[in-house]
Amino acid sequence: MTRSSGTARLHPALRAPEATRANALPAGAWWLWALGLAAAASRTTNPLLLGLLVGVAGYVVAARRTDAPWARSYGAFVRIGLFVVAVRLVFSVVLGSSVPGAHTLFTLPGVPMPDWAQGIRIGGRVTAEQLVFALYEGAKLATLLICVGAANSLASPARLLKSLPGALYEVGVAVVVAMTFAPNMVADVARLRTARRLRGRPTGGVRAVLQIGLPVLEGALERSVAVAASMDARGYGRTAQVPTAVRRTTHVLTLGGLLGVCAGTYGLLSAQGAVHGLPLLLAGLAVAMAGLGLGGRRSVRTRYRPDRWGVRAWLVATSGAAVAAAMIWAGAAGPEALHPGVVPLTAPVLPLWPAAAVLVGLMPAVVAPLPASPSDSKEHVA
Repeated sequence: MTRSSGTARLHPALRAPEATRANALPAGAWWLWALGLAAAASRTTNPLLLGLLVGVAGYVVAARRTDAPWARSYGAFVRIGLFVVAVRLVFSVVLGSSVPGAHTLFTLPGVPMPDWAQGIRIGGRVTAEQLVFALYEGAKLATLLICVGAANSLASPARLLKSLPGALYEVGVAVVVAMTFAPNMVADVARLRTARRLRGRPTGGVRAVLQIGLPVLEGALERSVAVAASMDARGYGRTAQVPTAVRRTTHVLTLGGLLGVCAGTYGLLSAQGAVHGLPLLLAGLAVAMAGLGLGGRRSVRTRYRPDRWGVRAWLVATSGAAVAAAMIWAGAAGPEALHPGVVPLTAPVLPLWPAAAVLVGLMPAVVAPLPASPSDSKEHVA
């Protein structure tokens, strides 16, 4: 069965087309979707809801991931998340926890601490309550990382940097150059090691590394000079003249907007600041975008093939925002279901309507364009 046969019964207007350069989703839509899932994960420690968020992100990645090299990073983020959970459990066992518990599992030898380090404990009694609490907290952080990994697997970093505002043009070009430098250097190292192996020379050891490092650095320097020359030939760095009042207003708006975004993000991630965090975040984004818009007047560049935000892109971004808004509302209405009790230990229960809201995050697997695959045309419907 082909990858697109699952949507064959849909109405032609709703059927997801095959992705091309013209209809591919903007990278910002994928990041907004993933950040919405991450914001929802930050509002709960219920392992059932966190597992559902990971499942939603993993399903969308499996359904819409391409074969590009940067699309293979999702597995690495999953492994990093599992490592974070393991480290959180180890720290809880070795350093103890402030969570009281009545179910002792085992006792480690304690290390006496000096008077100036009172309050710090190494070893001692390990309870089931503290391990469950550490597991919940580690799972929440792991889910945040996995959501970020989903955005990295689905969004092209080059297209994301191309969509930056004109005020951040210099930063975007610097990041693009840095991102292309590392893969080229790795390719040069592999090429030189292969050449040395064919000549019967050793490829390991300090001497071999020194002999390979000089040609690699020389090639990197030559590419940097070539990139600088091409950028100068294309007029990079030339800016338009703007009035002093506009420049000062730009600085004030950008700085104030970024401060508002930081304060609003902190309010969303805190337990009691969700009500005030969202309006502050939206206001900060509006002010920052106004500052970036004014700052873009200094840039005289043009944009080749700008990304267009169509209906599908807005549906993808809105689905992530809907999941975050529903989880914030559920945390304000009934926080008990989103934060299972640890003292005393209680089994987590899956709240129905927050779980249904999380499933809205599956919308990109239906509306986003299908990744092109050369083998699809050769397969037959089962």
